[in-house]
Amino acid sequence: MRRLFGSVRARATLGATLVVAVALVAAGAAVLLSLYSNLTQQADAQAERSARAVAADLAGGKRYDQLSLDDDDRPVQVVDEDGRLVAASEGLERISGTGTDAVRPQKRTPPVREPGTGSGDADADDSDDSDDSGDDSDDSSGAALQPGEIAENASITDGSATIDGEAADYRFAGVAVEVPGQGTFTVYAGGPLAAEQNAVSTAQTVMLIGFPLLLGVVAGVTWLVTGRALHPVEGIRREMAEITASEDLSRRVPEPGTHDEVARLARTTNETLAALETSVERQRRFVADASHELRSPIASLRTQLEVAAAHPELLDLDGAVEDTVRLQRLAADLLLLARLDAGERPTDTRVDLAELAREQAAGRKGVSVEAESLEVAGSRGQLGRVLANLLDNAQRHARSAVTVAVRREGDRAVVRVADDGDGVPEGDRERIFERFVRLDAARSRDEGGAGLGLAIARDVAARHGGTLTVHDAPTGGALFELRLPLA
Repeated sequence: MRRLFGSVRARATLGATLVVAVALVAAGAAVLLSLYSNLTQQADAQAERSARAVAADLAGGKRYDQLSLDDDDRPVQVVDEDGRLVAASEGLERISGTGTDAVRPQKRTPPVREPGTGSGDADADDSDDSDDSGDDSDDSSGAALQPGEIAENASITDGSATIDGEAADYRFAGVAVEVPGQGTFTVYAGGPLAAEQNAVSTAQTVMLIGFPLLLGVVAGVTWLVTGRALHPVEGIRREMAEITASEDLSRRVPEPGTHDEVARLARTTNETLAALETSVERQRRFVADASHELRSPIASLRTQLEVAAAHPELLDLDGAVEDTVRLQRLAADLLLLARLDAGERPTDTRVDLAELAREQAAGRKGVSVEAESLEVAGSRGQLGRVLANLLDNAQRHARSAVTVAVRREGDRAVVRVADDGDGVPEGDRERIFERFVRLDAARSRDEGGAGLGLAIARDVAARHGGTLTVHDAPTGGALFELRLPLA
């Protein structure tokens, strides 16, 4: 179970189904409430129409014992001001929710009233009682009804009734009417709720059957759509697992032909694999080249020591020192490159480039410096290594002179190192910044170094947010341009 719901496909299906289920329940409840309200209002209207029809007959002067109440299957009661049932529907066996639960009319001697008098004027002795009954038949405005007047508002109640052995629920409307010469009567008529109950029951049945089916369809469609959408992801995962197992970084994951997030994921994964392959290959070449470069001074130094051990008089002390220095410099370069590859961040120390340029040019033959004081943020030691490497490279290729200029251009400090040598061919101006690259294949390692100086210089410049490029110098040689952001 945990493995099943650990799947994105299963969680998406479950989430979509739950959302749709909540929406269906909310919509179903709203539909049922609206349906119940509308049908109940219809029953209220039917009950009030029936009650007012009977009240209109009474207001027109028809006696309550002459009313025809058996033309409809709806229950009707007529109650006088004393609460006695004086007329009822034919076949009424039981009733509740009205003014009285009586189903058989009681005989009543109608009072004789003068025309134009209300029920409160029956006689002087009963004036208080008649006033109270008149209050019971008031409409919503609180005014007593006049002879022949029907109350504007009807009272609505819930109840039930049994007619000819059939029991049902009703909405009862009670309407008061002042009958000339007879007193105040209240007519109760019922509107059946059978249609409302049947409609609501049918709607509930449809929902109970339809909602699970609809949820099943939603779950199935979501499962299929999600599975189809995630199929490329499974292909990517499977290929990545095989790449990890085989350690073959030349392989690539399949890219779907769509333009969605999965396709972008596949392209990004392939770009990452390509960058990783390049990095690993670069590291392999670095290790191989470093091993090759280290082998020469170590072998030379060992040979000299072995000869000195056998023939002390043949010891070439200067050569041994020179090989040791070369070995020390190469080890320092390799260590710095390793730190740069590991992502070592430079410090935020303020460094004066003019001062640093003069410091690195001091003691070098044929090097001139023209610099204005400009400060950058970074590692003084690493920036000093950049200038030293550029000056070493310029002196190695210059015929007679090397110039260093430090200038400000916008928000950048620009250091230019130019020589009057042969320059760098345009096709090799990027290649010279690769590690262990020497353009002059005939030049000895003793004269040309290991080919790491320019690679280190560019890496350090990039770590400081700058750039290092090479162009043609005005004197015809090479012009190296270092750009760094000002502090």
